[in-house]
Parts: sequence; structure tokens; C-alpha cells
Amino acid sequence: MKFNTKTIHGGQENIDPAYNSVMPPIYQTSTYAQSTPGGHKGFEYSRSGNPTRSALEKSVASLENGNYGLAFGSGLAAIDAVLKLLKPGDEVISTSDLYGGTYRLFTGIFEDFGIKFHFIGMSEAKNIENYVNDHTKLIWVETPTNPMMNIIDLEAVAKISNKHEILLAVDNTFATPYLQQPLAIGADIVMHSATKYLGGHSDVVMGVLAVKEEALANRLYFIQNASGAVAGPQDSFLVLRGIKTLHLRMQRHCENGKAVAEFLNQHPKVDKVYWPGLPSHPNHEIAKRQMKDFGGMVSFTTKDNSLSGAVSFVEKLKVFTLAESLGGVESLAGHPASMTHASIPKEKREKLGVVDSLIRLSVGVEDEQDLLEDLKQALG
Repeated sequence: MKFNTKTIHGGQENIDPAYNSVMPPIYQTSTYAQSTPGGHKGFEYSRSGNPTRSALEKSVASLENGNYGLAFGSGLAAIDAVLKLLKPGDEVISTSDLYGGTYRLFTGIFEDFGIKFHFIGMSEAKNIENYVNDHTKLIWVETPTNPMMNIIDLEAVAKISNKHEILLAVDNTFATPYLQQPLAIGADIVMHSATKYLGGHSDVVMGVLAVKEEALANRLYFIQNASGAVAGPQDSFLVLRGIKTLHLRMQRHCENGKAVAEFLNQHPKVDKVYWPGLPSHPNHEIAKRQMKDFGGMVSFTTKDNSLSGAVSFVEKLKVFTLAESLGGVESLAGHPASMTHASIPKEKREKLGVVDSLIRLSVGVEDEQDLLEDLKQALG
């Protein structure tokens, strides 16, 4: 089954034998009748499993070429479950340029439980081996990274993780399975904030995992059930519906992202543009190899490099909405230093390139010319 067909049919089966509903129904129930103790139809209690959530989990597994999917109440809840695979004394190698909420979870919660984190640049994958030791149990990768759009060579990282028998988890939120499928390249776990592109309509908060290996999946299912941070049936329905147009939306996101990046790259007031599709972008060739296209996320800085200039720009926008999050059909603009990445100390932020003038755009699916005109008038 090709990807565009998978978004609609992948992993799906008739789960409504009563009426043959084309869309999986919303099973808004907490519990299920049993004919005798333990005599049920696969579902006992909705924390442990719900038919609507199960349909979504199968869809996600199919999209990522995995065998098992898990849906959680948020992206951070999904990451939390992955970290609960570890124990005190274990070490994690993470890309240094990553979502601020992930950094906060790692340092503000799991460091207190004795997990040690190494935040390093992964533009050169071989750099990872300098931090591998007997305690290393997990490599955490984002590519493209948030918000600097750095590209990490997943094939090279997978060779390292496989060589040392270390779990490799990839946050695939920015790329989506439409653009890249890390499990096929050698990752063990793929994570998405389904709030973003998978849902696609800014109306749900959710996280998902996809894995291939049964033993690993069973450990994660145990954590999901024991910790209880599960996705509800209504939210599962919304993301399942969103996935059915993922391929259509991503094609337009990529087209508009390219137009926006090229416009900004030529603008006299813009300093640097971060978009993997630009030939000047570091690791552009790797992006060409491991991604189908380059996505709709674009970051840039201005030549005046001032906080006041950045604030003035986002306040002038009319089509782009100033808001956190990304991946919806509508275009959004954010100021990472004061919004999504405020939890990272200023000194560390700026070392990564998250300076006060950095603007992150989630380019939506509106008309290309309207988006370019809006940026033009806001830049002045």
C-alpha cells in the first residue's frame, strides 16, 4: 500500500460490525460489559484500551512502517513514557537543539531521578561516539530540529546506536512520516506531537509513538497503561480524521514553505534563513537523501538582530497568527526565545542560534501570494 493510500486505509479494519461505519466511531465509554470474568471482546477499561484509540494507534504504526502504535495525552506524555524505559544511572545523548519542552522534561524531571543527559551538536553524527559509554541507553534525535532546522543523518546515527546496542528514538514531528520514516532507516522508536501535523487543525493535544519490535512495544504498553497518560476517544477521532488528509496538506505545506524561504532569503532586511531545502543550508545533501521534501517550517533572523524588531514584526502580521504550536492548516509565527524555548537558559539558547531576533514560521496551506504579501508588509 502506497503512503497516500495508507493515510486513509493503513492499519484500519471494520471495527463497527453493528452498522459498518466508514469512520471508526467515537467510543465514549470508560468500561465494557463482560459475559464472565475476563470474558470480553478485547477491551475491558478505556485506560488500557479503547477501540477509537486503537484505530488511531494502528494508523500511526502503518504510516511509520512500524508494527505497534501508542497514543498519549500529549507529545510530552509520549516522551515521558520513553524516558521511563530507563533507570537511575542510565545516560542519554540528545541533540542540543531541541524543543524547549523536551529539554525541560529531561533536565527538570528526569535528571532528579538520576538520569544523565548529554546535549550535543549532531550535525556530524560521528561526534556522538565521543559520549557513548557503558551507561548510555538512549540517543534522542530531532530532525529537522526545533527551531534551527538542523538536519541529522539518521542512517549514520542508526549505525552508531546499532553498533553499541543503544535505543534510538526520533522526534519526527517536523518532518511527519510523509517526508521521512525513521523506523525504515534504523530507529527503534518514533515520536510525534500529534498536536501538530498529524492532527493538522490546531484542535487537539496528543502524542504518539511507533515501534517495530514486540518486546519494546510491550514495555511501552505497560508504561502507557500503568502511568495512564492516554489519549481520549474524541481526540483520537480528531487525529485519525486529520491523518486522512496528511498527504494533501503536507504537499501544500512544502510548496508554501519553499516560496516563503526563497522570499526571505532574498529580502534585504533578513540575515539568515533556516530551511533544509536551501542549497546553502548545512546538511542540505543529507536532507535531500533522507527526506521526500523539505517541509513547511522556516526560521529566520533579521539584520538588526533586536528583540524590539522581532516583536514589531510579529505584531504587524495579519495572515500569519502569533501563536505557539505549529503544523496546522493556518500559518503561525512564533518568537522562540520568549515562547517555545523560554525554558532553555538564555546563554544556552544563544549558543544554539536561538537569538532574540529569531522568528519561527509554521507555513500553512493558504494562498502563497497572501503569505508573501503579509511577510513583506510586516518586514517593512
